[in-house]
Amino acid sequence: MRVATYYSNRDIRIQKQPVPDIGPGELLVRIHSSGICGSDVMEWYRIHKAPLILGHEISGEVVEVGKGVDSFMVGDRIAATHHVPCNTCHFCVSGHETVCDTLLSGTHFDPGGFCEYVRLPAINVDRGTWKLPDPVSYDAATFVEPLACVMRGQRIAGVKPSASVLILGSGISGILHINYAAAIGAGLVVATDINEYRLEAAKRFGADVVIPASEDVPARFKELHNGLGADVVIVCASAESVFQQAMQSVERGGTILFFAPTMEGVTIPLSINELFWRRDVTLTTTYAGSPADCKAALELINRKRIQVEEMISHRFALADTREGFRLVAGAGDSMKVIIHPQK
Repeated sequence: MRVATYYSNRDIRIQKQPVPDIGPGELLVRIHSSGICGSDVMEWYRIHKAPLILGHEISGEVVEVGKGVDSFMVGDRIAATHHVPCNTCHFCVSGHETVCDTLLSGTHFDPGGFCEYVRLPAINVDRGTWKLPDPVSYDAATFVEPLACVMRGQRIAGVKPSASVLILGSGISGILHINYAAAIGAGLVVATDINEYRLEAAKRFGADVVIPASEDVPARFKELHNGLGADVVIVCASAESVFQQAMQSVERGGTILFFAPTMEGVTIPLSINELFWRRDVTLTTTYAGSPADCKAALELINRKRIQVEEMISHRFALADTREGFRLVAGAGDSMKVIIHPQK
């Protein structure tokens, strides 16, 4: 089969390797759609592990079923998540499945999402694979995992109906946060970015107001919100200045969700007195989504509560994966880029 092997963001090679053999409890899936995640192009994080076959936002068709699998059959249309929790450790039973050692160690696809066929290990089949309802396309199903991450993040950050929300960065994660916050009834949704294309997208997907990131974002937000800062600030960009904007924009009693990581080696100075003392500000992070989050995300996609199909800006055949990576890495205007490995 053909695979798109990652050596760097500018060096993606189409190569050949055998179709994986499957064992008991496993599935072999013909991948129809695979989304490029922003984490796929974090070169500082990926390149020292190269060569790699990346891709974890997948959907496809079951073509072989391992012994003992009775929940899926050949021909089923599915979506799957690449890493899943053990469900029994301290972290899982206390509601922190996404920091479970089993999840963090990676029960990953074999070999990855940017190829023609993938082997799903038994643990993924057991708790990280879902049949697609008829209305959900393969392309739409690639949003199950990223939307699950967004839903978990907003739940932990305490986004509630009528809350004021500031989303810093309007890449695809930011766009999903905007659309989801609007869908659950946030009172004021404001988004920022340095890119006019992304600001226009933020408007289309539910932002009440967009602010160029070069402006005085904290002051502009307070003008819009009767002198108050944001109840929830969601950081979806990695620039150090964005983290400073977040800390200056949050209101007393508010929460900052650091959804995006910084660049490698960056540290952010904090003033305990200015940010926390007598202000009750919460700083929090989230990583990934649990199987329950993925299941809920699929239901929202099925009910078209979130406009995922409309977020797709580019679709490429497997041979053009390098162009997809180029766009997602910032070389052109894009929102969601989907690879079709069978083309």
